[in-house]
Amino acid sequence: MNFKKFKQKALKNPEVRREYDFLEDEFSLIDQLITMRTKAGLTQEEVAKKLGTNKSNISRLERGRSNPSWETLNNYAAACGFRVKLEAVENGPVSP
Repeated sequence: MNFKKFKQKALKNPEVRREYDFLEDEFSLIDQLITMRTKAGLTQEEVAKKLGTNKSNISRLERGRSNPSWETLNNYAAACGFRVKLEAVENGPVSP
């Protein structure tokens, strides 16, 4: 079974689906961080140097293994030539 089929089968389980949906925003943030850096043509090491930190800290950030502050996210984005914008989105109806 390939990953795509495995994922489809797993997401039929309501508990797995709930957890997957819960993590969607985190995965989206990680994707945006990596996209900013690659669009800027920078390596993790180059971003780290601009921020005065270690490559391992950038790696952790891009893997979702840290809890970055708003300042950290702004600094990362600025180092890549971007800015951070917060968007509040109303949740849909809550299921019983």
